[in-house]
Amino acid sequence: MDTSGIELPSRRTRRRHAPEFREQVVQACRQPGVSIAAVALANGLNANMVRKWVIDAEARPAQAPMSDRVGPAPVDDKPAPSAPPPFLPLAIRTPTPPKPADEIRIELQRGATAIKVAWPSAAAADCAAWLRELLR
Repeated sequence: MDTSGIELPSRRTRRRHAPEFREQVVQACRQPGVSIAAVALANGLNANMVRKWVIDAEARPAQAPMSDRVGPAPVDDKPAPSAPPPFLPLAIRTPTPPKPADEIRIELQRGATAIKVAWPSAAAADCAAWLRELLR
């Protein structure tokens, strides 16, 4: 078998992006309301790589933005939020605890017999003992 005429696929090479392009992508990611994934997708980049670029840019000292940049426009999914409204303190009423019931009402039915009992809530322990004995 003659394999001399077979061309092997070339090895993929890693793309290298210009520092200006990287900076433009990072600046687009820093816009309010813009996700890193959206910017990466719009520029045909991996979102994890763009996230690394943003982290690296935050770690190094800030540089003056370049005014003569050429490349894809930044993606703006949402309008930029306006300034948050000023803080307004509100008076919150403390809820009153629920008033305990004056009596305990129990309705039982066994076969054809139905029992309705109203027990004073002050004697709840006695009611529990009576109910325990009744249900044995």
